[in-house]
Amino acid sequence: MEGLTDFDMRRTLTELSPYAWCVTEFLRITQQLLPSSVFLRHMPELETASKTANGTPVHLQLLGSDPTLMAENAAKAASLGALAIDINFGCPAKTVNRHRGGAALLKEPELIHRIVLAVRNAVPSEVPVSAKIRLGTDDASEMAENVAAIAQAGSSWLTIHGRTKAQGYRPPVDWHAIADARRYANGMTIIANGDVHSKVAAEMCQQITGCNTLMIGRAAVSQPGLVEEIISGRESLSWAAVRQAQLKFLAEMNGQDVRMVGRYKQWLAMTALHYPEAAADFALIKRLKHRQAVFDTMAL
Repeated sequence: MEGLTDFDMRRTLTELSPYAWCVTEFLRITQQLLPSSVFLRHMPELETASKTANGTPVHLQLLGSDPTLMAENAAKAASLGALAIDINFGCPAKTVNRHRGGAALLKEPELIHRIVLAVRNAVPSEVPVSAKIRLGTDDASEMAENVAAIAQAGSSWLTIHGRTKAQGYRPPVDWHAIADARRYANGMTIIANGDVHSKVAAEMCQQITGCNTLMIGRAAVSQPGLVEEIISGRESLSWAAVRQAQLKFLAEMNGQDVRMVGRYKQWLAMTALHYPEAAADFALIKRLKHRQAVFDTMAL
């Protein structure tokens, strides 16, 4: 998730719940083969066998519209140790779509096929290549062709967000459409995504879609213990545990105070959707700009 699941967030969330793997924010590929330093800055886990501190695998996500450039950069990433390459055809952001990226390509299944095929052919056979899409641009009429195009290109699996590009993140999510997509997958694994925000929702999503694997997005951030809750039935993490994890997250980040405190506030605001105590903490620190000031306030 762009602007959200960076290195620090991946490290923290995978310490709190047992994810099978996680995916980076997208790395935009536009006009050139990126230098190694860019890949390492975007995905520091490349220096630790593409795994987080607790051993959770990390997959590198690329976004772009040029098959040759996407392939060259995927090959470079694999040479640096990327365990898997994911291709973003699902981002609905207008700033991305205006430059022919993300969900803007859902109208071009032939190009999607060429991109996935080029990447698949460019990386070693043991490196999985996957993709993520939405149901379509304005409706699900493009879905069948896009799913088939990705399957025929050799994608190991496909994640489908059950909304259209036009919807953004507005309700409703359409899990039934994801179930329908499986008819065109030709044996390719389909992973369901969208509104999996509780154990009950996860069970309903699996039942409706027929998908054994689910991808959790924003809810993973707003409910850091959600995956453990879904898998084991354990109660949600206590606010005390979440608060401690958030302060550790702030303490371990590197960078300017304004950015670090901003990221902490962002996460605090998201957890307020499920933890009322987070809203109270946010009110205490919303005007603070320095990390030590936050620590001093939270210690009160």
